[in-house]
Amino acid sequence: MPQQDKPGPAPAVPDSTGTGRFRGDRGEASLSTAIVFPFVILVTVAVVQASMWIYARNIALTAAREGVAAARTYQAPEGAGEARARETLGRIAGSSLAQSAVSTSGSSAGEVRVTVTGLAPSLIPGIAGLSVSQSAGAPRERWVQAP
Repeated sequence: MPQQDKPGPAPAVPDSTGTGRFRGDRGEASLSTAIVFPFVILVTVAVVQASMWIYARNIALTAAREGVAAARTYQAPEGAGEARARETLGRIAGSSLAQSAVSTSGSSAGEVRVTVTGLAPSLIPGIAGLSVSQSAGAPRERWVQAP
């Protein structure tokens, strides 16, 4: 008994332009790109925004540490830590840490604490920058008589 061929899908017919494409493939790459491209842009913006926030945190932490280093030295004048932190911000922050503020609240006779706050810039229009706050602390250097 002879085998009967079952009808199957129609064979792909090459396009008459000679580009190697098949008739059913027209516009598929454009559609895929239109769907995927916004997600690629969104991920790229998110990565850059996160990097800017981390960089602003590093700037704030560096300024706080510099302030603590200046304020904890033996017989450091009052306000030395705050002045050094502001000087460090002026030198390295640029526009990467906006509305920066330095505070020495929490300091005592035996310990110094410097807190730097500010805003990391935002890439998204209409949205305020991301808040940044970093603190550093250390004991003050002091003269102690040997027993």
